[in-house]
Amino acid sequence: MTVQPDSRPDLTRAGVGLVKASTWDVGTPERQRAAVEAISKAWQSRDWPCAGLLSYSVCVGEDGRTLLHYSQWQDEDAYQEFLRAYRDDRNEEIDAAVPGIQRLGPHSYELYRSGGLGTDDRRIPGCVVIVDVEFDGPDAERQRAWVDGVFEALGTDPHPQPGGISGHFHIGVDGTRVLNYAEWESAEAHREALAAPGDGVGSRTPQWEKVRSFPGVTGGGVNRYTPALSLSAGV
Repeated sequence: MTVQPDSRPDLTRAGVGLVKASTWDVGTPERQRAAVEAISKAWQSRDWPCAGLLSYSVCVGEDGRTLLHYSQWQDEDAYQEFLRAYRDDRNEEIDAAVPGIQRLGPHSYELYRSGGLGTDDRRIPGCVVIVDVEFDGPDAERQRAWVDGVFEALGTDPHPQPGGISGHFHIGVDGTRVLNYAEWESAEAHREALAAPGDGVGSRTPQWEKVRSFPGVTGGGVNRYTPALSLSAGV
């Protein structure tokens, strides 16, 4: 087992066929900290559970109550193996330390496109921004078209935001949602980007307007997190 530097998973790691993302609602900042400590202890006191799990990461929500869980798997069979043989004892130990956790999800994704990963960009993310986009029904082609539109808008933006580091766009296996795992220098950098002229992150351009008015989008959300823990299988 490897503890990843800066609590940062390798988001473009080879061999990842499936990503699971979920949130836990633990209620307070104190319980957030206690839960991260309990997770770290429960996982690092045991052997890595199965070869099909490639990484497991936790981020602390800016809302003072949630934790984001992001895990990379070879495939769904590997995840089901973990559920059968390895999940319960870890969760029992965590629940004993922090009773009453509400577990929400997970949703299943495949990584589709990543951007902003220049080899000379050595900035360490201080903030993870999760952008959820929900559609009115399953349509894999539409998911990819929305993501492609975002990349076109980013590539033609006359005033790109300097605090953004990378974006990793995942399409839902069920065809109804997209998740962007975006790394930023800091939460303040993301707030400044939202406050800049435009509607959200992005200038007032035709390309961004096409993204914002994309047909079939029914909801979603934007939430900020701080990286807290990232574990991976030994290489």
